[in-house]
Amino acid sequence: MIGSLRGTILDRALRSDHQVELLVEVAGVGYRVLVPGGEVARAGQLGSPTFLHVHTHVREDALVLYGFPTREERDCFELLLGAHGVGPSVALALLSVLSPSALRRAVLSEDEDALTVVPGIGKKTAARLVMELAPRFELAPDMGPTEVKSRDLEPSGAETPHEASAADRAAQREELRAALGSLGYGNEEVRQVLARLPVDGSVEEMLRYALRELAGSR
Repeated sequence: MIGSLRGTILDRALRSDHQVELLVEVAGVGYRVLVPGGEVARAGQLGSPTFLHVHTHVREDALVLYGFPTREERDCFELLLGAHGVGPSVALALLSVLSPSALRRAVLSEDEDALTVVPGIGKKTAARLVMELAPRFELAPDMGPTEVKSRDLEPSGAETPHEASAADRAAQREELRAALGSLGYGNEEVRQVLARLPVDGSVEEMLRYALRELAGSR
């Protein structure tokens, strides 16, 4: 089984609102890897080196690689796959919107509303996921800080302890614009969602927020 890949990103393509396919070249061989849509910026830009923790998913008709920038995300993905009715698509959708620590906190606090922000997950599915996943998260190692990093980001303009400078924010917006454009979103869609983004936050957090907003508008 393939557990990780270190190579160069040759291509990437949007497969859905919550998953992106990367073509990663390793020693002359190109591997097609699916990554959460919210993590594509952290995976790297075209032509840049990348390192991904990989889950190899074997089906009767295919072998599919799922990649994650951190081991915690891969472990969380594999934990999700162990729940009844949760396949790779649902697991990837959850991790495109919620970080492992945010997902763990939502499940253990029975915060079903936090799960319904994920496209395709309604109230009934969220309730079932809480019941299915709570015992697994209780037994699993802690997956990072308990604070929610990406859920309910609001464009309130509130200052943070590490508020970015104007130049940093401009650079972040350009990186987000490029990432969303490479995922197939049009200039007007990108312009509108960037206008609604929080003033401060990491590129990963704002990309998750943007993808959630874009998924809800289509």
